[in-house]
Amino acid sequence: MATTDPPPPSNHPRYNMPFIWLICLVAAMGGLLFGYDWVVIGGAKPFYETFFGIQDNSVLQGWAMSSALIGCLLGAVISGAAADYLGRKRLLITAAALFTISAVGTALAWDFYSFNVFRVIGGAGIGLASALSPMYIAEVSPGAIRGRLVSVNQLTIVIGILAAQIVNWLIAEPVPTIEQLRLLNSSEAQIEAYYSDVEGFDLDQAKRDAAEVVDEQLYDKVIAEHPGLSLVRVDPETQTEQRKEALAKEDREVMSAYIFPSWNGVVGWRWMFGAETVPAAAFFLLMFFVPESPRWLMKYGRDQQAEEVLRRIGGAEHARAEVADIRQTLATEEIAQVRFGDLLEPRLRTIVLMGVILAVFQQWCGINVIFNYAHDIFREAGYEVGDNMFNIVVTGITNLVFTFVALFTVDRFGRRPLMLIGSAGLAMIYAMLGAGYYFQIRGPVMLVLVVAAIACYAMSLAPVVWVVISEIFPNRIRGAAMAVAVFALWTGCTTLTFTFPILNEGFHHWGIEWAGLGASGTFWLYGGICVAGFLYILLNLPETKGKSLEQIERELVD
Repeated sequence: MATTDPPPPSNHPRYNMPFIWLICLVAAMGGLLFGYDWVVIGGAKPFYETFFGIQDNSVLQGWAMSSALIGCLLGAVISGAAADYLGRKRLLITAAALFTISAVGTALAWDFYSFNVFRVIGGAGIGLASALSPMYIAEVSPGAIRGRLVSVNQLTIVIGILAAQIVNWLIAEPVPTIEQLRLLNSSEAQIEAYYSDVEGFDLDQAKRDAAEVVDEQLYDKVIAEHPGLSLVRVDPETQTEQRKEALAKEDREVMSAYIFPSWNGVVGWRWMFGAETVPAAAFFLLMFFVPESPRWLMKYGRDQQAEEVLRRIGGAEHARAEVADIRQTLATEEIAQVRFGDLLEPRLRTIVLMGVILAVFQQWCGINVIFNYAHDIFREAGYEVGDNMFNIVVTGITNLVFTFVALFTVDRFGRRPLMLIGSAGLAMIYAMLGAGYYFQIRGPVMLVLVVAAIACYAMSLAPVVWVVISEIFPNRIRGAAMAVAVFALWTGCTTLTFTFPILNEGFHHWGIEWAGLGASGTFWLYGGICVAGFLYILLNLPETKGKSLEQIERELVD
């Protein structure tokens, strides 16, 4: 990797790139586990929901998806004061331990309560890692390449997301579609009536395809519970909307009856969560060999240790210059104090508010529901569970490829242009995606729009927001300010994740009946948020590329 970096100008130190890359990659493993733990639940969703019997309860579905995000909020709160008192390294080690406990515990969960307890523990690890990994990388990185190195944390998040998607896909056994189950229990007359309008339909091939993915024992159990299962489902005595709702409920019951006793429903989803144990344990061990942040060391008066770390990064001259620059930005009377009240000082309040708004916008732009609710979104687009496992992997590959675009453009084009491109691009794609759902367009067109949205997000808002919030806060309050921004980010993510099934499908509990916005209205709502984000960035976000953290601080605070 070191050979890909341009040589520094002659008046700059020659950085020890192998050492810089090594410590940044180890710290960025927090991002990898963040990505895996965050997304693995999306692929396991149809299986653990059936196991716990919550497939028809949108509130419990939302809680299962968002319980880890409650942990994220706790981890983010802890990270503020703890990062300033204990240092970046110790907290990253703690995050690794929490990831390991969560992976093992969730895989062994014995009921819905224990499942969510261990998800909260993993979420606390995410909250710590999401605040500390980019902060640590920003504090050890030279200004000229800091954007690229902090973006590596986003790259590892994406790799973790893709790893979770691939692991889910490889672990899950084939799942038949509801049509395949119905076809195998239908007469030829029923089949011909159902597929009469399908040009070129091959009955023998359709039966062979169904037989290849259907487990005979599970199929016999489903038929015993639903003996009248067939492709023809017409009830002229029932109103159209009522019939649709009744048939959709029957389809869910049939699929649940098939999945519940299957390997996917009993064991497979546990392996999906448990696979995280290996990288979590590796992260825990490797963090013991990473040095502490030099800026944190100087905050606590340990200048000699800080200078030693900086010398390993860029040599003796670089270390002396950095130590002098850092010392100027630290108020000596407050050098070892953490006061959240300082964030409300007039000259700091605007910067903290900017970090909070950008962090929340990164979540409320809506893209993360595609990862967490991928099965629901693709089902609305006409895809079945078996197809969705592959489609989800496609979205992960797209996410990875376009994160590399951000990696090589964030220090060339700058933070502000990429943020503007991302927010405007998502607004336009969501407009088309919402229209597609509204006019009931199915198949590849919708998949392409989803992939385009992920590509746009991956090259802009996903990595660049982390870069910006890791570099705009002054040295002496960085831990506390970063904690506030990350807490806001996970608050935004929690509300987004919890409300999506309610926005999409409605709310029908405790005597309250609300039909919801549907997939089309929900994505149009996210598009409106993207327009608002575009305007805020255009009017408020300064450019920070190529500047040292101390230079950025002087420009924003003084």
